[in-house]
Amino acid sequence: MAEENKFKLTKRDRLSVFWRSQFLQASWNFERMQNIGWAYAMIPALKKMYTTKEDRSLALKRHLEFFNTHPYLAAPVLGVTLTLEEQKASGQEIDNAAIQGVKIGMMGPLAGVGDPIFWGTIRPVLGAFAASLALSESWLGPIIFFLAWNIIRMAFLWYSQELGYVQGGNITQNLAGGLMQKLTQGASVLGMFILGVLVPRWTSMHFPLVMSRVDVPADEMVNFGAVAEAANEGILSGDMLRGVVQEIQSGLSIAPVEVTTLQNTLDELLPGIAPLILTLVCVWLLRKKVSPITIIAGLFVLGTLGYVVGLLG
Repeated sequence: MAEENKFKLTKRDRLSVFWRSQFLQASWNFERMQNIGWAYAMIPALKKMYTTKEDRSLALKRHLEFFNTHPYLAAPVLGVTLTLEEQKASGQEIDNAAIQGVKIGMMGPLAGVGDPIFWGTIRPVLGAFAASLALSESWLGPIIFFLAWNIIRMAFLWYSQELGYVQGGNITQNLAGGLMQKLTQGASVLGMFILGVLVPRWTSMHFPLVMSRVDVPADEMVNFGAVAEAANEGILSGDMLRGVVQEIQSGLSIAPVEVTTLQNTLDELLPGIAPLILTLVCVWLLRKKVSPITIIAGLFVLGTLGYVVGLLG
């Protein structure tokens, strides 16, 4: 039992690997990409499992081979690799090619999962929320973004590393079963929903163009003349003011002419439809490889022309 525990990594050992994995891309290079950061993360575990200088050198050399994946999705690969190294150190027949093969087999699929979940969903959503707070002059915006992002990031790194360590080679079956694909799809849908809600909050469009002017009949207007007359005679009462409020709430007009603008019409059809259409057009242009600078310049020109002709305000 003592001999078996000699190669067994403790939680403290795995925490050391976890902390070092924060620097996975600190020594990124074009030849082998994340290999130096990966080997640096593995050092505490290799020192624990291999006692001789020769064994440690061979193990470190084994982990200086090519490696590249999403920096956060490297955590489950680390966990699986730790399990394989434990088995190899305890005397099981696991060669270098098997360990490298598991790393290569996992890093490809996981690289495609990390981008839509972290860069395409979680970070934009948190950034949008923090930016909305900052726009309302709240100092909590950047603080919430910093804390929330790092809590999510570090929690995912630790628990996914532990998942890989506990599951070992079985985690590849879970990945093949479509678990990560379902997670990616769900995160993408959630991100699009939240960003869609934020579109009318961020994008403000006003169309003051007058569509119609209609004279309001006297019996459909609030009788402000009676109120003014009562005020002049000093007999204005609270009941009379409450009556005026009730007339306004019942739909009586306060102006002799009812003006309908293009904005009123759009708001009656679907509030926020104009900002949504504008956003979708910009996304379509970006997918057509139109430069963002060109889109910004085009919006500036259209906004200026719209204001000159009275369409936009």
